[in-house]
Amino acid sequence: MDASLQKTFIFLLFIGIGLLLKVKFRSKEETSGIKKIILNLALPATIFIALLNVELKADFFLLPFFALALNLLLFFLFPYLLPLCGIKKQTAEYRTAALLVPSLAPGLSSFPFILEYLGDGALAKAAMADLGNKIFVLILLYVVAMNWFYKVHGKNSRMNSAKIKDLLKVLVSEPVNLFILGALLLLGIGFKPENLPFVLSETLERLSLLMTPLVLLFIGLAVSIKKGEFGKIFSLLLLRAGALIFISSLFIYFGNISLGNDRLIVLAFSMSACSFWPFAHIAAVGAREQKEKNKVHTFSGPLAINILALSFPFSIILILGIFTIGESIAQLPVLLATASGFFILGMLPVFLRKLKRENKKQAEKEYQPGLKNAPAEG
Repeated sequence: MDASLQKTFIFLLFIGIGLLLKVKFRSKEETSGIKKIILNLALPATIFIALLNVELKADFFLLPFFALALNLLLFFLFPYLLPLCGIKKQTAEYRTAALLVPSLAPGLSSFPFILEYLGDGALAKAAMADLGNKIFVLILLYVVAMNWFYKVHGKNSRMNSAKIKDLLKVLVSEPVNLFILGALLLLGIGFKPENLPFVLSETLERLSLLMTPLVLLFIGLAVSIKKGEFGKIFSLLLLRAGALIFISSLFIYFGNISLGNDRLIVLAFSMSACSFWPFAHIAAVGAREQKEKNKVHTFSGPLAINILALSFPFSIILILGIFTIGESIAQLPVLLATASGFFILGMLPVFLRKLKRENKKQAEKEYQPGLKNAPAEG
């Protein structure tokens, strides 16, 4: 059996173990604790080691702009696609999806697989790109969320500078970002991994070994798909995947990315799940509306939770599929065909629901109980 396929089965086995462990992790706090270990210990250590082991190039500093461009293109494109999912414009659902869809959460969805399949060098590139994504989800989406809140409630749209400063502090103080900045500073002065004290290097190495197993177990523990909005959200995620593959194809073509591994990094990174941070902005707006006793809501909290819940396993399946197939999927004709396939599949459920409603209306029109269809009396 192919080595990549075997590795994929191992990953799926870990996710299955996580699913079995759900009976032991009954509270959200317990599952959240595992996520905190990943984001605050295992992931920063892994990225720090990965960055120290690569040769720093000027091209690396363009990667955050690539991720930011990806976010912005999806942000401006997707509002035109949301009606295809059956989500009406200028509704709480519409604003919720528009805020969540362009965000990326590579730390918990794509980074572990980039590391396992492509190695430290690839992870270092993906980690650098994520800096642009962090700026987008932490700062730009917060500004968007507050502007929509002010617009819905007819308030003064002037932004609170204190809130923006708080978010900038979060961006700088987040462990992953601190470790990236630290590694870049050390690389800039010519520091090598072997220069690290043995105790520190060994500690970081052992912490990094925790990442992939913990992430896979967390996926199994956290996944919880609700039936109510499954079809609508599934359509949304299919269209998101199609749009991301199409945008990635443009980057590969115009960026002249010829190396197979670099193309796989672009694809895997872009297939990352939706980020938790837009949901945090949505929750903050919801708390403010509740405090002010507003009857009209800017966002839909339940829809945001369901999108996050389904986005995670959906992205993992796509990323595993990309790495299992390998470089052959990164050819431009294949990418364009795949993007088209996702678009068609994403629109299909909405088309079928619309067809079903039209058939129902037609049947009701043909059969109208009453005097017209009643038998004539003798």
